Amino acid sequence: MHISKLTLVNYRNFKNTTLQFHKGVNTIIGENGSGKSNILRAIRLLLDDTMVRAAYRLDESDFSRSLGQWQGHWIIISMEFEEISTDESVQALFLHGTATLEDTPLRKATYNLIFRPKKEIRLKLADLDLFDADQLAEIRDTITIDDYETIFTGRSWADFSDPDVYKAFVGDFDLCCFNSETEFPDIGSKVPGFLSVTKEVSLTFIQALRDVVAEFHNNRTNPLLTLLKSKSGEINPATMQPITELVRELNTSIEDLDDVQSVRNHIRETIKDAAGETYSPASLSIKSDLPEDADKLFQSLRLFVGESEEGYEGAIHELSLGGANLIYLTLKLLEFKYQREKLAMANFLLIEEPEAHIHTHIQKTLFDRIAYSDAQIIYTTHSTHISEVSNVSNVNILGRHGSFCEAYQPAAGLEPVQVTSIQRYLDAVRSNLLFAKSVILVEGDVEEILIPILVKQVLGLSVDELGISVINIRSTGFKNVAVLFHDLRIRKRCAIVTDLDQAFFDITPLPTDAPPTVAKKAKAAGSQKSGLERKADLDGFITGNPWLAAFYAKHTFEVDFVSAGNHEAVVQTVPKVYTDDATIKQAKAELQSGELGQMGSRTLTMAKQEGKGWFAILLAEYLTTQIQIPAYILQAIHFAHGPFSHSLIGRILQHRAECLFSSWPSFATQKKDFLLEVERFQRNEINLQALKTAALLMIPGDAINDFLAEMT
Repeated sequence: MHISKLTLVNYRNFKNTTLQFHKGVNTIIGENGSGKSNILRAIRLLLDDTMVRAAYRLDESDFSRSLGQWQGHWIIISMEFEEISTDESVQALFLHGTATLEDTPLRKATYNLIFRPKKEIRLKLADLDLFDADQLAEIRDTITIDDYETIFTGRSWADFSDPDVYKAFVGDFDLCCFNSETEFPDIGSKVPGFLSVTKEVSLTFIQALRDVVAEFHNNRTNPLLTLLKSKSGEINPATMQPITELVRELNTSIEDLDDVQSVRNHIRETIKDAAGETYSPASLSIKSDLPEDADKLFQSLRLFVGESEEGYEGAIHELSLGGANLIYLTLKLLEFKYQREKLAMANFLLIEEPEAHIHTHIQKTLFDRIAYSDAQIIYTTHSTHISEVSNVSNVNILGRHGSFCEAYQPAAGLEPVQVTSIQRYLDAVRSNLLFAKSVILVEGDVEEILIPILVKQVLGLSVDELGISVINIRSTGFKNVAVLFHDLRIRKRCAIVTDLDQAFFDITPLPTDAPPTVAKKAKAAGSQKSGLERKADLDGFITGNPWLAAFYAKHTFEVDFVSAGNHEAVVQTVPKVYTDDATIKQAKAELQSGELGQMGSRTLTMAKQEGKGWFAILLAEYLTTQIQIPAYILQAIHFAHGPFSHSLIGRILQHRAECLFSSWPSFATQKKDFLLEVERFQRNEINLQALKTAALLMIPGDAINDFLAEMT
């Protein structure tokens, strides 16, 4: 039996989302604050025997913030299982109510936690007239968390992720329409307490590794002590008897020491002298308190580990953070192994962010090897190293959407051959593609190297700060990777950046053309034709997909870069590319000619000679804050990022003011005036159009004007 689906409605930072799981190892990836820990907690509320009390004590903070006012709403955590065993004891757990064991054995089952208002509150809501918003508000204002109840149900067939289904059960708060029925067969029948799933499954939770030393010092959480206690229950009492006798003899020997007895007598005499015989204790002893039972003896055991070959073994607090975390993780895995030996009907292992302080090679090796044929493993991570060894079909990606988060399945709806191709691509490039807030896909080293630098110089922000990942697909093909971004899969913005390869010189064949010229024109014509075909293909591929857009260099990156007014940056690289004076002089003249055919040809020649990637590295050295970002790249940045907030625009313009005015004290007044306009915009005293106008007047010709022009 394994979990196949988890649906969360109004739970913490999830408004309404569904995660898909498979047998074996499953990965949940996402940035900090995306809800990874909340998902594991939701699973534990249903399956962890230590969380039963917590399941009945949900409070206001457990409601999704996207609700605004939580009163009256329900929290639903719904779990679906597949491959249910046909064993009668297992079937009985899910067959309750009117079902009988003679029916066809279940292969799929549901188990739900529902946190809802009590019946009297639901009846009050049902008595409301349509559109009686005032009365609804009055009722909701009186509702407290004490007016809620937790129920567990099974055998439900409702699709809790459907908003219409939710309204049918809970009600429509906009229309003030609530069902007069208070119980619904669709949500399943209540599961009796004595049939609790938590009693029948084995679940081990390994929490995020933040303070391992403290965990070892706490008897309640010490994984070594847990293991020893687990084994101590299997030790024959007769085996412990000799140890108990030895401890008892040791205690007696300590107590009988002359110095111990002398101090005991002196204490008794001093008390009598101070308080008199009447008020003195009747007896007084000094006894050794070494424990004699196995449980307490085990508490005195400590683990010592040697990290080097010098032979020294240190306590946990003496180990490196990585070493201590690896030991902790190992002991918890052994605890899970012991749990599996109890032959529960299903085994679950939950691991929360295991990557802290563990070397990347260990991360990949460890989680490539963690797999149990009789257990389902679910772990959360924001480590690209761990995600590299994750099967893309078994991955859930968490993404933020304002006040709530959603889960995406990157392989949903894809053909097996597509999934295999994507898996191989992710294995090969080891990219952070799945972790990105948004993506710009590029096809070459030049774009991968220079786009982040252009953004940093002009905007004063890194692509990481903007939440954009620039991913080089190399020869993989855009469609093979971009297929991930779709309503069915990853609902994040993805901009495709490629070249049209339009010729930047006259390619009309002439009778007087020399053979090299004929070949050059033919090659350019072929590239131009291929560029148009590529555009038609990509435009058709992205049509109707709101998460994808394609942006094209009219020629190539190098040519469009130099034609945008950046020829002087390329001129400065000339002495790094050529050594003889004549060639250097000619190259500079061509780059400064103002004629696109000459500028473009020379730039491409230099890039080809050095290698495009290395040429980009050379060029990066000469990029300043006055560089111009080609228009198609600006458009890609705007699409990938989405709307820029007022505060972010303010930060960018403050950066531009520093770039333009700080080195010129005589421009202090202009800087102050410009920043005043920026502050007015941030306070909503002027709109975006007024800000654009102010920037054009006060910093004419600056690169930021093109950036602002793309905003609507």
